[in-house]
Amino acid sequence: MTTSPIRLAINGASGRMGQALMSLLRSDNRFELAYAVVSPGSTHDGEPVWFGHPLCQVHDWSKAPALDVVIDFSGPAGLTATLDHCLAHGIPLVTGTTGLDASLQARLEAAGSRIALLRAANFSLGVALLTRLLREAAAALPDWDLEIVEAHHGRKQDAPSGTALALGRAAAAARDTTLDAAAVYSREGQTGKRRAGSIGFAVVRGGDIVGEHQALLIGPGERLELGHRATDRTIFARGALQAAHWLVGRAAGQWRLEDVLASTG
Repeated sequence: MTTSPIRLAINGASGRMGQALMSLLRSDNRFELAYAVVSPGSTHDGEPVWFGHPLCQVHDWSKAPALDVVIDFSGPAGLTATLDHCLAHGIPLVTGTTGLDASLQARLEAAGSRIALLRAANFSLGVALLTRLLREAAAALPDWDLEIVEAHHGRKQDAPSGTALALGRAAAAARDTTLDAAAVYSREGQTGKRRAGSIGFAVVRGGDIVGEHQALLIGPGERLELGHRATDRTIFARGALQAAHWLVGRAAGQWRLEDVLASTG
C-alpha cells in the first residue's frame, strides 16, 4: 500500500541545522517539504529551498499549508511563533532550540497537554543512548563524583551546552535530586573541598568542533568514562527527521529522543 509523504515544515531553514535538514530531504521519500521559515534579514530570503523546487523560504507562518509535523531549530522568538502555530492547528512539534527563558520553558511544558511535543538538546541517537547509560550509571554509583565536560566550536553562544545540561539533569534525577541543587558551573581561586553530590561542568570552545560530551564518574581507585563525539553535523539532522517521522500520529505529550530510540532499537 502506498502512503502519502509526511508534510513537513522547517523553522530556522537558513541556519546550519536547517540547511542540513533540507539537504537530507532531497533523498528522503518519507517527507514532503511543504513550508520553510527563516528569520527576517536572512541571506537566504526569497531564494528557493533548493534548485528546481518551487517552495520559497518565508518569514512567518501566515501562509503555511496543512502540515503533519514541524521541526524547529531557530531561536526563542522563532520557537515562540512556531509553538503558537502548532498549538492553533494541533500540529506535532520537534524542536532542538536551546537558550530558552523560564516563561518559554513553562509554555512548552504546558503545550504537551495539547500536542505531541519532542524536545532534545541534541538529536544524535548516540547521545540519546549516552543519556540512558549515564542515568543508569549515576543511580548505580550514587557516591561517585560526577563531572561533565563538553567541547564545541568557537561560535557557540551558550555554555554549558544544552546537551551537557540535559545529561546533568538526567544524572541528577537518577540520584533523586535536581540540577539546580547539584550543579557547579565554575571553579576559580580557593574553591575549597569538592561538595559531596555535586555535578561539575567544564567547557571547551574552539575551532570547528562539532560537539563532544564526556561524563566522568570518579570513585576511589577507579573511574568510569562515558562519552560521545560528533564529527558530522548531519547526524543531528538525521536524528531530527527520525524523530519527526516517529512523532506523527502520537498522542499529545512530552516525548523524548530516548522514546524514539526504544522503538527502533
